[in-house]
Amino acid sequence: MRRFIKAAVRGVRAEIAAGDSGWMSMTQQQALNVLGAVSKSGQNVNQQSVLQLSAVWACVARTSGLIGSLPGALYERQADGGRKKVVNDLSRILAAQPNPGQTGFEFWEGNTAQILLQGNGYNEKLMIGGRLVGLRPLFNAKRRIKRDGKVVFEVRENGRLRTLAADQVFHIPGFGAGDGDGLSAVRYGVQSLGSALSADEAAGTVFANGLTVGGVIQSDQTLSSEQRADLQTLLSTFIGSKKAGKTLTLEAGLKYQQISMNPEDAQLLETRRFQVDDICRWFGTPPIVIGHASEGTTMWGSGVESIMLAWRTMGINPLLRRIEARINRDLIPANKRDVWYWEWNRDAMMQMDSKAKSEFLSKMVSVGIISRDEARVKLNEERRGGAADELMAQTAMAGLEQLITKASET
Repeated sequence: MRRFIKAAVRGVRAEIAAGDSGWMSMTQQQALNVLGAVSKSGQNVNQQSVLQLSAVWACVARTSGLIGSLPGALYERQADGGRKKVVNDLSRILAAQPNPGQTGFEFWEGNTAQILLQGNGYNEKLMIGGRLVGLRPLFNAKRRIKRDGKVVFEVRENGRLRTLAADQVFHIPGFGAGDGDGLSAVRYGVQSLGSALSADEAAGTVFANGLTVGGVIQSDQTLSSEQRADLQTLLSTFIGSKKAGKTLTLEAGLKYQQISMNPEDAQLLETRRFQVDDICRWFGTPPIVIGHASEGTTMWGSGVESIMLAWRTMGINPLLRRIEARINRDLIPANKRDVWYWEWNRDAMMQMDSKAKSEFLSKMVSVGIISRDEARVKLNEERRGGAADELMAQTAMAGLEQLITKASET
């Protein structure tokens, strides 16, 4: 009986190894999920396939790259309403090195990409005792609610399923309906993204055929099945962009009539142009950010500046606030949550030309808001110290009593 059971187990394992079980065996972590949905256009839409679309790639790369590049710091609230930077293990983990294999830029860039594509960013808290020592990205993770109401996270790694408690995972949900899970733009945009994939495939097929959509062979006589097969074989030797320009010889009264299509129609330019705008809507990125000028917009001027400001306000800032809120709730020690908080420096997104920047800093220094040394730091220059670090104000007008008092003192 024991030998029979062992043989049955070996047989099941052999079936699974052969791929006949119906389950997908994942021997290693995959940053992007290859399981998706099939659109009505017949395309398999998943996180990997949509990155073949240049618009998706650019939207994700621009947004995640911008957030990854922003400097952030841990602050402590002061009694006078001010704040002071806190430099400790937590601030170094979040800003410099979350884990041995990643920098802070790479970590936040990757998390933002995961939020944009799958709707959620998952990270395992690396702990020594009760102390946080790092954060490790988790892929192929799912949030589950057990029957007793507790939240757990299931992670498939190296073909095995791990279950982590809620306090072991740093979870950043994207836009959602309030149930704790973020919604995936790829999942809900299956039809739009599938149409874009089909349009790219159709345009590529046309190019493969030498920009010739097709044609009709006419004959005054009825061809037999063998003759049709031979003719099709002959025509296949003239198909392909590398074979464009070859001369086809037709016999026995055969005539070739081409179905004409202009290059714009062949490349589906209008359809693909619309799909760029459509994809930008799904990912909340202005087309101009990815190098696409929509109809009626320009790539230069004050209008572009307004578009960029709107993107930072309605696109980037909500993402930053979402991440900040999760850091403050899940990573800052409970006894410090009232006084410590993490914040990204939004000013790093604001870049000006040299003239505007010099005028701005000059005004800030002259009215005593920042010192000359602080202005030098914004120009990436070293501090001078001494009087250069004092707040000063330029006065063109002063009260008469102040002038009399000053004169009597001198």
